[in-house]
Amino acid sequence: MRTTLISCFWGLLALIWIILGMLYFQASRPMSGDTELQIFNVIPGMTLKKVSQELSRQNLIRSAIAFQAIALIQDKQKLIMIGEYNVSPSMLPADILQRITSGKTVLYPVTIPEGYRITEIANLLEKQDLADKDTFLQQTKNMELVTGISADSLEGYLFPETYHFGKFTAEKTIVKKMVETFKERALKKEFLKRAREIGFTYHEIITLASLIEKETGKDSERKQISSVFHNRLKKNMRLQTDPTVIYAIENFDGNIRKRDLKIDSPYNTYRYKGLPPGPIASPGLKSIVASLYPAKTSNLYFVSRQDGSHQFSATLNEHNRAVQKYQLQRVRH
Repeated sequence: MRTTLISCFWGLLALIWIILGMLYFQASRPMSGDTELQIFNVIPGMTLKKVSQELSRQNLIRSAIAFQAIALIQDKQKLIMIGEYNVSPSMLPADILQRITSGKTVLYPVTIPEGYRITEIANLLEKQDLADKDTFLQQTKNMELVTGISADSLEGYLFPETYHFGKFTAEKTIVKKMVETFKERALKKEFLKRAREIGFTYHEIITLASLIEKETGKDSERKQISSVFHNRLKKNMRLQTDPTVIYAIENFDGNIRKRDLKIDSPYNTYRYKGLPPGPIASPGLKSIVASLYPAKTSNLYFVSRQDGSHQFSATLNEHNRAVQKYQLQRVRH
């Protein structure tokens, strides 16, 4: 009887050693020599067990149990982070674990063009599968993110730049990053000082910069456009700029009609004097600088030459002649 128990004990011990040896082999060896990277998704709600099973199913590790054992030994079972990760079958299980607990997810570039409105930014992010449009728009109403900025809306404060986001980056994180970039790039002490010197709040400067941004894409014209707006403001003239009317139209179809100029909106600068209540788009740095440092001119008008540039005029007669030359004659032809 005693001999039998001893034999069972040694047999059980041998079995344990065999199992541990197999686990060690599976845990200390890559799945294969294939170095080609592939994307592995850790989706919301995945547990360590589900992650390890999925890694095994995709032939990225030899054993789900061995992978779980490594995570438990390293006390990383609760550190796995949501996201997309580049991994390969040639990576050791411990290295794969390190990758999916590091938060270093696959990032995708997205360029926010200068002059985009919040709704256009939301559409772009959704099109590139980086955000849900409605959730993003909801987060742009989160005034907690406006700390340090005197504004009631984030319109104009999502800085146009090339960003890199993961597929599972939260919409709040995306909005916060864009606002923080605005603060870093555009909310400078010298800009704030200059705004005070010329009698503007910084919110008014960003609002003015957004008008400049929407009126021209030519760097050489930004300060000229700014000069016209500054001159009109000083003379208490209406700015009469089409982009503000477009912003006031809920479903703009691409054409401004005469009746649109009478829309009763504080953004309609054909109807109301002064700047609109806030920015109508996200201005780039060059437009912000132009709003702070306008060219020194006596111009009060400008009209499109139909080639991307504008003709500037100091008097209404000059402006009417420019309209006749660049707009009306073109229509007749």
